[in-house]
Amino acid sequence: MAQFDKKDLERRMNGAVESLKGDLSGLRTGRANTTLLDPVTVEVYGAHMPLTQIATVSAPEPRMLSVQVWDKSNVGPADKAIRSAGLGLNPIVDGQTLRLPIPDLTEERRKELAKLAGQYAEKARIAIRNVRRDGMDSLKTDEKKGVISEDERKRFETEVQKLTDDMIAQADAAATQKEKEILGQ
Repeated sequence: MAQFDKKDLERRMNGAVESLKGDLSGLRTGRANTTLLDPVTVEVYGAHMPLTQIATVSAPEPRMLSVQVWDKSNVGPADKAIRSAGLGLNPIVDGQTLRLPIPDLTEERRKELAKLAGQYAEKARIAIRNVRRDGMDSLKTDEKKGVISEDERKRFETEVQKLTDDMIAQADAAATQKEKEILGQ
C-alpha cells in the first residue's frame, strides 16, 4: 500500500472541520468579539491578506470593535473589505482607526447570519469531498500501478467514504448548533 494514507486523509478532513468551527466562531451573537473579523481578507500589496496581518483588532467596549490599521494607505482597502465581508458591519473611519459599532441583532439579521453559517458549512463539505476525491484518485492510481488489488481498492474506498460521511456529519452538527445559537433557540 504505497500512496494511500488514511491518516493523512483524516487529518486533512479534520482540518476542514476545524476551519469551519473557526469560521463559525467569528459569526456574532450580539457581542463584540475580535474573532468576528477573522474571515475578512484585505487586498493589499497585490495579495489577499487577513485583516489581522495589516491591523490590530480590539474590542474596547462590549458593542464596539476597533481596528487600528498600521499603514495609512491600507485604511481604504480595510474599510472596503469589512463592508464587503457580509458581516453587516459599517466601519466609521477615524484617521488610521476603523470603529465598528455592533448593531443589535434583528430577526432579519439573525436569519442572514444563519444563512452565512450554512454557506460556511457548505464550503467545509466541499473541502471534505475534495479530500475524498484525492484519496479515491490515489487508490485508482495505486491499482493501475499494481500496488493494490481491485478488492483492496474497493475496501479502501469504502473506508474513505465512511470517513467522509463522518466528517460531513461533524460539519453539519457544528453548523446546526451555531444556527440555533444565532436564532436564539
